[in-house]
Amino acid sequence: MTEKQRQDFDDYGIVIDYIPPGVDRSVFEPIAHIIGTRTFTLLEVVLKDNVFLTIGDEVYIGPEKREHVKFIRRRISYDELSSAAKEELRYILFRLVRKNEKTYVDFFNNAQSITPKRHQLELLPGVGKRLLQRILDEREKGPFKSFEDIEKRTGIKNVAELIVNRIIIELSGGDKYNLFVKQPQKRKAPRSAK
Repeated sequence: MTEKQRQDFDDYGIVIDYIPPGVDRSVFEPIAHIIGTRTFTLLEVVLKDNVFLTIGDEVYIGPEKREHVKFIRRRISYDELSSAAKEELRYILFRLVRKNEKTYVDFFNNAQSITPKRHQLELLPGVGKRLLQRILDEREKGPFKSFEDIEKRTGIKNVAELIVNRIIIELSGGDKYNLFVKQPQKRKAPRSAK
């Protein structure tokens, strides 16, 4: 696997739901729903026997030997999450966004137009033409240094909340553009035999 291909996958995920065996007739092994810490991929994983995880635990899901995860069963959609998992997801996303603040500050500093009439920053909920212009004017004066700096200079109340709301829109398939969530690779149809 090349380094580029490796970047399409997460090495760590955070538990947003835990389903012990026996909860219903279809669950025979302990299952966790997790979100990847970098690409925000939602996954269903089967846990090893005698492994008990709690919501918010970080687990290794990379290609090397895994301590807690037996195997990754499948990618899941936002709609498959329980309402409790969706609430937990929101808190976990806030934690991840704050932990990786520099990444999102860089986004504000480097975001570009995606069409002649639409800018990446306008994809953030609540950012219209007027606020977009204020952000662009401020970053012309100098790059943003932190969420607090963005908030002070632009009047945005909570930058982390804007980003979390956008991530949830992307996870739920609410827009054709993705800024933060890694889109699944489309599988190529097999060639027909001639």
